[in-house]
Amino acid sequence: MRLLLGRVLLPALHQGTRRCSGGPPKEIRVRFAPSPTGFLHLGGLRTALYNYLFAKKHGGAFILRLEDTDRSRLVPGAAAAIEDMLEWAGIPPDESPRRGGPYGPYEQSQRLNLYHEATQALLESGAAYRCFCTLQRLELIKKEALRSRQTPRYDNRCRHLTSNQVKEKMAKNMPFVVRFQLPSGAHSFQDLVYGWTHHDVASVEGDPVILKGDGFPTYHLANVVDDYKMAVSHVLRGEEWLISTTKHLLLYQALGWHPPEYAHLPLLLNKDGSKLSKRQGDIFIQHFVQKGYLPDTLLDIITNCGSGFSGNQTGRTLPELIQQYNLQSISTHSALLDLEKLPEFSRVHLTRWIEGADTRAQLVAQLQTLLQEKFKDLIFDREYIERILVLRKGHLNILTDLLSPDYSYLWVRPAVHQEDLHGLSSEASDIGRLVVQCVSLSAFVFSFMLGNPCMRPGGLSRKDV
Repeated sequence: MRLLLGRVLLPALHQGTRRCSGGPPKEIRVRFAPSPTGFLHLGGLRTALYNYLFAKKHGGAFILRLEDTDRSRLVPGAAAAIEDMLEWAGIPPDESPRRGGPYGPYEQSQRLNLYHEATQALLESGAAYRCFCTLQRLELIKKEALRSRQTPRYDNRCRHLTSNQVKEKMAKNMPFVVRFQLPSGAHSFQDLVYGWTHHDVASVEGDPVILKGDGFPTYHLANVVDDYKMAVSHVLRGEEWLISTTKHLLLYQALGWHPPEYAHLPLLLNKDGSKLSKRQGDIFIQHFVQKGYLPDTLLDIITNCGSGFSGNQTGRTLPELIQQYNLQSISTHSALLDLEKLPEFSRVHLTRWIEGADTRAQLVAQLQTLLQEKFKDLIFDREYIERILVLRKGHLNILTDLLSPDYSYLWVRPAVHQEDLHGLSSEASDIGRLVVQCVSLSAFVFSFMLGNPCMRPGGLSRKDV
């Protein structure tokens, strides 16, 4: 069944299945599509996790696609680091640039031919047009709108060029972009989280650019083409894209393609309601890895503060998150992240890891490596490390606590300089000398007892006394 709303064809919405007209249910396929213009942070991890949980809940596929068409903002190493962090978190993609898959390539910069084919189809149908406006003219339009206290928007001037005018400009090799012609009127669609949404996009925006002058697509075109070509059934993304979804559905209609179902996730915010900022160094996943936090801890805290799960409990594992996850129970309220509670969450999960034989072995190996890096000339016994972990269970927030000065006595003999002792007491030398004498006397008595059977503990019976 398909619903005609405004001028947009929409699929009937089903939780867990996707049906095309007259066809059988299609496989659940969701994607996490970050831009490698920065490293993965908590907000991105939460979006990836919600997609992963939805896929695993319904036996589907979780895809990592890198939207790297903004070439000027790419950060070296970010693409590989994003996939590294997903694997570290225990939510590896089924298909990705690294793993490959049947719908690759999984980097947009390697899929330009698909965007050009779609653009050509839109140009031929009249749904798109070439725009030859210069950057100077666009900047003047923007300044004039701001001066008039209006929202800047393109005036759609090149939409009205005749075919002969376009040919003349093309013959002169004038640079151009391709814009999508927004149809007028209100259009509606149903979001799986926000419900019915109505938006007359043409009344507030100019025709959007879908193909830039450098031949790379904008997000609006690229995500539509890729989601369709990769057979994505559900798009779970941040609510900041909710207002753009109408444009994307109009593109689907213009291309004659069946769209996926959409679910826009409320934002993950700081405890005070402010947005998570990439300028906050402590929101990047690498930060938590370096600090020694467990992946379970991060997955637990970013889901605990939001919706989509039954109850509000601490200590959920990934299998429990998959079992409890329910897309229909996600609310439209933003999730407030309180990182001050992170030590509490971490202590719960670290305790559970210490209690498990397999996970404890992983902790021992990790701590042994950390100790070897810190104390390069020393060798640490695995059995001793394991005993320390068991003894300190419930007292540690993170594994690296055991590398702090408070626990240094566990790994190296304490060294105290004489001047430090004198700072504590003027009689430090006398006290130290007496302590050494007591220790020596105790050692002598103990060795004597070992050499004399009658003096050993239990060496004398009651009748001998």
